[in-house]
Amino acid sequence: MDQSAAELPVAPKRPKSRTSRAMETLQLVLDQGGPGFCQFAINNACNANCGFCNFARDSLPKDQWIYVERQGGLDAISTMYRAGVRYLVFTGGEPTLHPNLVEFTRHASDLGMKVVLVTNAGLLKPEKIRILHEAGTSSFIISVDAASEELHENNRGLPGVCDKIRAANKVFKERGIHSTASVTASRLVDYEKLQPFLTSLGFTSVTFSYPVTELGSNFLGYSASTLVNQSREELLADFDKMKAMKSGFQVVNPSASLDEMKRHVNGGEQKFPCLGGYRYFYLDWDLMVWRCHYWEKPMCHISEFDETKLVRDGCTKCMIDCYRDSSVMQHAAVSLHDSYQAFKSGRVADGFKALGRKGNLGSLGAVMEELPWLLRF
Repeated sequence: MDQSAAELPVAPKRPKSRTSRAMETLQLVLDQGGPGFCQFAINNACNANCGFCNFARDSLPKDQWIYVERQGGLDAISTMYRAGVRYLVFTGGEPTLHPNLVEFTRHASDLGMKVVLVTNAGLLKPEKIRILHEAGTSSFIISVDAASEELHENNRGLPGVCDKIRAANKVFKERGIHSTASVTASRLVDYEKLQPFLTSLGFTSVTFSYPVTELGSNFLGYSASTLVNQSREELLADFDKMKAMKSGFQVVNPSASLDEMKRHVNGGEQKFPCLGGYRYFYLDWDLMVWRCHYWEKPMCHISEFDETKLVRDGCTKCMIDCYRDSSVMQHAAVSLHDSYQAFKSGRVADGFKALGRKGNLGSLGAVMEELPWLLRF
């Protein structure tokens, strides 16, 4: 665990073929339940002032800003790669504020990870996009808070950011990069007007973040604001509106996950246990590994992280989209892993039981539904 990033083998310069990538993914499924992803918050600093987030510049003053240090960040990425993480999501705060973002991106990409950047686009310029893309950023997720320029910019506290988003999406299109709008379900969102507004900004897909009013970890992407403290009835209506939007726009949240979130809100039995702490992780600016943003204590420091720290207890406590949506899609892969391991050890009945597990068909359906978006990575 103390091996430095420089000592680790990196992926060959020549891109892997689609067949070799598929075979590697299948091996990860059989051995570990599929490729993992890590949300790496490389800093808690933010230049925006969102009304439903405690990273906001008025909520977290500059003297409390923390940036992960360079070598620690590089070594942490290497550790996550060895643990089977193949999707690395750089977030914050606002990750484009970090001085080592490009170096982190290049290192992760050289190892063979797909790198996604979550940003408010306030600091994105054509040259920065070019540098990040050439370093290995495969996709951008850009925050949008409302269905109008005025509401979005007022909530973000970033005048002119919509023009920056349009300019960024033009560059993305020219370079063959895919970008996705990330919209937090809040009282700011007019779902009927959202699709044309996103189209005007240059987006062809959207992922909805489910509202979070409290978190147990040190992640500050939540607030008890009246913008996001929706009632049960409001939440159920929002999930239906997200689902309805699929008829005319690419909504990344699977229908099966939206149905699961309705069961969560209603207190019903859920079909898809979260894989946070098993295949998905949150890594913070202090290099502490957490099973997710919701959990109240970290698993360990990254220097202590190995397979003995993994947690798989069927948790369904929260509705954080990046964990719950992904868990729906990876549910069938984990079942295949369980079945393969059972058959390999002679537990035939357990092998068949895993293949017949509740939710497997829904999971496969979710993958097929979102396959056009997934293939763009």
